[in-house]
Amino acid sequence: MDDYRMAITQRPFSTEQDKYLMSALARQCSESNLHNVDLPYRFSSWAFDNPENISLWFDENQQLVAWAVLQTPFWTIDYVCHPEQESHLHQEILSWADQRAQATQNTLYARPAWFVMVFSGQNNRIRDLENAGFKCQSDVGEDSWSKVLMRRSSQTPVKIYEARSGFIVRPLAEVQKYVELHQSVFESKNMTLDWRTRTLQHPGYKPDLDIVVESPDKRLVAFCICWFDENSMTGHVEPLGSHKDFRQYALGRVALSEGLRRLQSLGAQNIFVETDNYRNTAFRLYESFDFQTIQDVLVYRKDYETE
Repeated sequence: MDDYRMAITQRPFSTEQDKYLMSALARQCSESNLHNVDLPYRFSSWAFDNPENISLWFDENQQLVAWAVLQTPFWTIDYVCHPEQESHLHQEILSWADQRAQATQNTLYARPAWFVMVFSGQNNRIRDLENAGFKCQSDVGEDSWSKVLMRRSSQTPVKIYEARSGFIVRPLAEVQKYVELHQSVFESKNMTLDWRTRTLQHPGYKPDLDIVVESPDKRLVAFCICWFDENSMTGHVEPLGSHKDFRQYALGRVALSEGLRRLQSLGAQNIFVETDNYRNTAFRLYESFDFQTIQDVLVYRKDYETE
């Protein structure tokens, strides 16, 4: 263990180049992670405004073997660890995250609880999470929470849903209006103008996959952002939403249909989406578009007192 600790070095996020290293490691370990293709969206969040919210671990050859981010906007601890290093590093990652969560109290980046998403079969991670004080949320009464990772194949034709007369489906043009819509849909101020602007500037962003629906009175009322990785020919939907005053028009379905059609036209072989469990309305929407559950995702929570 002493030799191992001497070989591994750790440091905070430093430059934009780190994001490329982090994305490459996630792709390399894609079967172990919930988020891969949509990392440009997550890496543009305002959690990255403070480099101390991100930690990177390198081996003796200066190869990135693990990273972790306290993603305040999502209330989650995102991390990736190379399978060959996980037995050594996973507990260290959780320890770093715990220390960072404590350090953020009474700051912009604080949360009263932090969540980790884990596949139901990742037993070693689950053991470490429980030993670190995290508790599974799948059976805690009316607030129970679990998620699923779903996938659809390009072999399945996309169901086409047209917007009713007067509504226009098109790529995003006005970021401020989008931010206001996003905040309204999710009833949260976590989405910011800076975050959304950074997504448009990310090299992995494709404007034609950033779909919005405009109402007859020129309001943005629904959105669906899709992500595409040319290396793996894989797509991901994140996020999708519709204004509550317009949900009777099923515009989320319209935006999703257009996004999936565009992903398929790019050659996406598989398209992924993460959503809440089987009782959720979004789950039923994705199921109607031929998405199938491939992983049950457990949600683990740890509470932190705020002074």
